[in-house]
Amino acid sequence: MECLGCRIANGIEPNVKIVYENEFITCVLDIAPFNEGHLLILPKKHYWDLEDIDSETSYAIMDASKKLSIVLKDLFKPDGISICQNGGKFNDLTHYHMHLIPRYEGDGFAWSEPIHPHGAENFLNHTQAKIIGVLKK
Repeated sequence: MECLGCRIANGIEPNVKIVYENEFITCVLDIAPFNEGHLLILPKKHYWDLEDIDSETSYAIMDASKKLSIVLKDLFKPDGISICQNGGKFNDLTHYHMHLIPRYEGDGFAWSEPIHPHGAENFLNHTQAKIIGVLKK
C-alpha cells in the first residue's frame, strides 16, 4: 500500500496511536499535535477529497467527530474544538483526513485573513445566486 493515509487507517503503519475505529474509519493522534488530544479521522478506503467519499463513510466520519469532540471536551476542558480538513493541493497526506483540535483562548491557532484582498465580500448576492443556480440543476 503506497498511500501513507491508507497505511495509517488500515493499521499497517507502525507506531500509530489509534484511539477509535470502526469498519469505515480510524481515528488517531496527530504525530505533530497543535494541542494535546489533536486527532485525525481517516477513512479506511482511499479518498482524496470530501466529494469523493461515499455516504456511509461520510456519516462515520461525522459520527466519530461528534463522539470524539465530547471525549476531548471532557478530558482536556478546551475552550472549544476546531474541526478542519484540507482538500486538493492542500491535502498534504494525499488521503482525506479530518482534524479535531482542542482549542484554548490565546493558543495561537489562527484562521488568517487573505494575503491578497479579493473583495469577495462585495458580491455576496452574486455568489449566492451562482451557488443556488448550480444546486437547482
